[in-house]
Amino acid sequence: MSDFTPSSDGIVVVDKPAGMTSHTVVARIRRLAGTRNVGHAGTLDPMATGVLVAGINRATRLLGHLQLADKSYDATIRLGAVTTTDDAEGEIVSTAPVAGVTAAAISSAAEAYRGEISQIPSAVSAIKVDGKRAYERVRAGEEVVLKARTVTVSRYDILDIRVSESWIDLDISVDCSSGTYIRALARDLGADLGVGGHLTALRRTRVGAFDLSAAHTLEALAEDFAWLPIADVAAGTFPRYDADLDQAAAIRTGRPLPGLNLPDGQTAMFDPTGTFLALYEPHGPLAKPTAVFVG
Repeated sequence: MSDFTPSSDGIVVVDKPAGMTSHTVVARIRRLAGTRNVGHAGTLDPMATGVLVAGINRATRLLGHLQLADKSYDATIRLGAVTTTDDAEGEIVSTAPVAGVTAAAISSAAEAYRGEISQIPSAVSAIKVDGKRAYERVRAGEEVVLKARTVTVSRYDILDIRVSESWIDLDISVDCSSGTYIRALARDLGADLGVGGHLTALRRTRVGAFDLSAAHTLEALAEDFAWLPIADVAAGTFPRYDADLDQAAAIRTGRPLPGLNLPDGQTAMFDPTGTFLALYEPHGPLAKPTAVFVG
């Protein structure tokens, strides 16, 4: 890892604390990095903790491509109560006895949420409705109904079931596609079981290739600004192609290239010095750019 300067292009992986918005985390990174050109990939709710990937300078343009990656979460679902926000930060609007809910019934209901599913996001999500965030409309007293979207839950493991007199708490671990709302999984599981449900804890443990082992608290970053150069991130996330000088000159200007036989999806293109130039993907006999990061 090279020394960071305010003009460096790279990624910082933050272990976001509870009670802080993703926007506030970005503001902290801007101050630590000495540049305003900082963005993040994949919002985390204020109550959530865990992996938040921030891009600095030209690496902010890489975030849209990283955001397509699968993500992993550890969470706790509380059965027996419905809240206004589908999580513990909202007001409880209804409760139901959980005495008749068995572990077998929970496992059977969870099975419906494995694989490709249709999910209606929580009304208090950050999705924009006519240019305004859904949660802003809800807070303004509007009724918001979002459209269902197709997402993929590749793993939905129930790790522990804890039963009390008034509720049942489930610890779960989930691998899912971007756009999946864990709050919605809690809400829908509770609805299917007839007792309601909401999320009481959420920790994102992975975003694509970045997991908690690469994440740093804001306090640690203030002491030692750990970052990943954009070239390292690109090489670790996408297949790599090392171009010769003539190819590199064409890539720098975003020209299509014949005869590269790139794999499906995006490939990180490097020049002979190891500089990351662009992302390319195959289009028939040609390789064409999806994003160029130099020039």
